[in-house]
Amino acid sequence: MSDEEDTGQDDLVTEEMLWDRIPEVEGADRASTYYELSARIYARGQYDEALALAETARDIYSGLGASASSEGLAQAYSAIGYNLNQLKRMDEAASAMSKAVDILRANKSPIALELACTLGEWWYSSANYQKVVETMEECAQEHLLDGSDLGAANDLYLVGCAHRELKNFDLAITSFTHARSLFKKEREVINVARCDSKMAACHFELGHGETALQTARKALDVFETAHDHHREIFAMLELGKAQVLLGRFDEGLLTFEQVLQSATDEDPRDFDLIVDLETRMAAVMRSLGRIEAADEILRRLASVSEILDDQKNGSN
Repeated sequence: MSDEEDTGQDDLVTEEMLWDRIPEVEGADRASTYYELSARIYARGQYDEALALAETARDIYSGLGASASSEGLAQAYSAIGYNLNQLKRMDEAASAMSKAVDILRANKSPIALELACTLGEWWYSSANYQKVVETMEECAQEHLLDGSDLGAANDLYLVGCAHRELKNFDLAITSFTHARSLFKKEREVINVARCDSKMAACHFELGHGETALQTARKALDVFETAHDHHREIFAMLELGKAQVLLGRFDEGLLTFEQVLQSATDEDPRDFDLIVDLETRMAAVMRSLGRIEAADEILRRLASVSEILDDQKNGSN
């Protein structure tokens, strides 16, 4: 039968027919049917029901022991992961996907790397940053062996972001530097600048004022040229932070004012960024002897911070 004929036959198998098939089959066929139903229902956005079906497929495959299809079991775990991800149960989603990746890697499946990259992103979303480092460093090595410099660059960028969250700023800079060189090789101009912006933030945390300043300017040059206004805001923020670190308070305050203007023009407004920015501005004003102006900013921000804290705590 040709591929076209196969596809036509698949299209003719309705969801109702899959439900009717369940009492008629056993073992791996039964598990496969539940998996197929899960995929159909996932596509409709009914994630709770799709999750239950994928878990049933997983349980059947697991019960088959050594005779179970390892690929089928991995598919079931990945389906569980995708549904949990849609349900915002990120820790559980990453745990399920991790099991799928382990099975596929043990069987040297070509799709293991793709799912591992997805897993790394999910670990990041669940704030399990050490798992991000472990997962994505392995992905980077596999991408490099496969000759995919761009894939490795994306992996290393995420490793750098995870190290930054862990406050391993030296390790973050190492990862961003490696990612930057690979992005540059691939002429990925914006991604090179993204690395520079993140490295500037790390150098600031390490007290490397001049390096932070120079690196932030490189990123800002690219984002301004590309008219990438959103990223331009954050690169300019890093520039201002470096200026203040170097004791250039007037320059830093002027830069912060430019950032604030751009940030308040964004829709929707990022109030966490605005509060952080104005708090920094108040600190600079104090250094410049403008105590009353600084106090007024902090008084005003207290009202905004109260609202933001209530949102974080889930208050109505």
